[in-house]
Amino acid sequence: ASRARRRYSARMNVTLITGASDGIGAEMARQLATTQRADAALVLAGRSQQKLDAVAEACRASGARTLCLAGDVGQEAHCRALVDQAVQAFGRLDTLVNNAGVSAQALFADVQAQDLHWYEDLMRVNHWGAVWCTHAALPHLLASRGRIVAVSSLAGLVGVPGRSAYCATKFAMTGFFEALRVELKTAGVSVTTAYPGVVATQIRYRGYNARGEAAGSSGLKEDDAMPVDVCARLIIAGMDRRQREVVMTGKGRLGRFLKLLAPGLVENMALAALKDEVKPH
Repeated sequence: ASRARRRYSARMNVTLITGASDGIGAEMARQLATTQRADAALVLAGRSQQKLDAVAEACRASGARTLCLAGDVGQEAHCRALVDQAVQAFGRLDTLVNNAGVSAQALFADVQAQDLHWYEDLMRVNHWGAVWCTHAALPHLLASRGRIVAVSSLAGLVGVPGRSAYCATKFAMTGFFEALRVELKTAGVSVTTAYPGVVATQIRYRGYNARGEAAGSSGLKEDDAMPVDVCARLIIAGMDRRQREVVMTGKGRLGRFLKLLAPGLVENMALAALKDEVKPH
């Protein structure tokens, strides 16, 4: 059985995607299944078993092998179990996509002391979940000279009003994976950080409001939201080329440059991205 698993794994490209039940993670899985077909082994992690099963069914229809693992990446034990079960099933790990995340929109002054705990909850999922998964996966990725992908956000490059908690988690991801990239530079493991802007997914609608409840709406203007299939395609392309970073929009690239030269202008651009009803007064 072990020899069979070794033969089986030798021709597999095994990718573990967190936050794969919908949105960017689910679309990445479907696109990888379509392009890699029989070479793709996809480990899909997310909170909803039902949604994971639906994504897996679509991936299998394209010829990919799949494993669904439901749970919460805000728990370290679950993160380590994800990696263990992926390697037990397929014998190796080639790519880790840290995509799981929770959004939030609340002016800091509107958050009451008794509700502030959700800032910590957000950090556990968005930042610590990625750290725990990466730590567990690293020995296997070193063995395969594999790839790490961190799905951050433009809110991990520029502070966005009303999104202080979310920005904190994404800035933490940005710093962690930037340093890790340098640490792994000679080890053959690439680290790609992706910075999507507004993408047409449901993440902001399910994110926290000031009371730590589901927001139910987005505070951002979304007239030019990027289609999720385009976002996933850009991340996969950057991953395949082992790029350091994928900054997805012209406005994002411009904002990053202007932040060094005219930070006040960038702050005004960030304010302009908010709907009028959620702007600070």
